[in-house]
Amino acid sequence: MSGRIADPAARAEALAAAFEAQGHEARAFAERIRGIATDAWRPENGARVVARAWTDPAYRARLLADGTAACAELGYEGAQGEYIVVLEDTPELHNVIVCTQCSCTAWPVLGLPPDWYKSPAYRARVARQPRRVLREMGLELPTGVRIRVWDTSAETRYLVLPLRPEGTEDWSEESLAAIVTREAMIGVAFVEAPAAWPQPRPPSRDAMPDQG
Repeated sequence: MSGRIADPAARAEALAAAFEAQGHEARAFAERIRGIATDAWRPENGARVVARAWTDPAYRARLLADGTAACAELGYEGAQGEYIVVLEDTPELHNVIVCTQCSCTAWPVLGLPPDWYKSPAYRARVARQPRRVLREMGLELPTGVRIRVWDTSAETRYLVLPLRPEGTEDWSEESLAAIVTREAMIGVAFVEAPAAWPQPRPPSRDAMPDQG
């Protein structure tokens, strides 16, 4: 044996062939999952959850009490959404999500994770240096705001309920949902109106540690 590792596509094809040899419809199943990931697991779902919470106090209370059930009220449930905990930002506290072990997110409301969320730089540093990492990604928090980092577990998925931007008191739920980004629901950006917050910059790999 040469010791060469096959590329991911070749390994996936070998697995599919092995499963189908046992009578399983592996390729059809993979295509179904691909379709769900593309069409059903979308950050727009989480944006609608956030907008509903901003405009409906009763829904907000249910969301904070039981995120899983409240997301399911809007039709967002399923794989990687079996136990969703919603984290409420306040003027004094900012929440940010990471998965230090891999790259888990609440798929039904956040979609599949973006590349920066999966990067070793983000996963390794945000729990130790949250203020610096957020600054590198374009989010400057006031000194008096505390930061709490939540590490996704094997069972628990998180969704940040960001602060509603000022000047949107008369906005419709639909208009509010349009300005909520996946980055804000992970905790690396604010929701801003009317202009959308820019995509976060990847954190650097070589910055010196600080106290966060």
